[in-house]
Amino acid sequence: MSADLSRYDPVWRAAEPYMRARKNDVHIPLSFAWCVKLLDHFPEADRDVCLLAILLHDIGWWAIDMDEILEQGFRSENILQSDVRYRHEAEGVRLGAQVLQQTGWSGDVIAQVCEIIDGHDTRPEPRHLNDRIVRDSDKLWRYEVTGTAVGCDWFGETPVQNCDRNEKILPKFETEPGRAMAEAELAKTRALLLAHLL
Repeated sequence: MSADLSRYDPVWRAAEPYMRARKNDVHIPLSFAWCVKLLDHFPEADRDVCLLAILLHDIGWWAIDMDEILEQGFRSENILQSDVRYRHEAEGVRLGAQVLQQTGWSGDVIAQVCEIIDGHDTRPEPRHLNDRIVRDSDKLWRYEVTGTAVGCDWFGETPVQNCDRNEKILPKFETEPGRAMAEAELAKTRALLLAHLL
């Protein structure tokens, strides 16, 4: 990571124990990298709030049993309104606030980050630009080959089925740059995984 991102290193270290669930030690760094790219399109966004929110948004999964996560959060109907989705957001707010306090962030930044984490999966509409950027960054990683591989395990799908799933959610992107990045990455992933043959 470039030098200007090293200011977040203490947060990464403090949050690391909570990333050992649901492949978040893969998902979160990849989503963070997408957020960095997306922020280049939105200089008016609050860089600290967006990057801290994407870094911490899913650490609440740590407090929930993995079998319960897969059963309710990925393989049931209406997965975005399942109990585990709300619980991971609430736990993410709790743990995220602790991590940010421990690493010296201001109360104002903590409040803004926690506002995004609370409802990032379950809230129907984003509240503001920072929220939109985090929500798109949270989705973008799944269009990579790595995200597709993880998604296959989570949803019990083949790579082609997972690519098709991801294509259907393209209209849900909150920003035009985010959607364009997702479309380009999906095309690369389909080609690399020989989706036209397999």
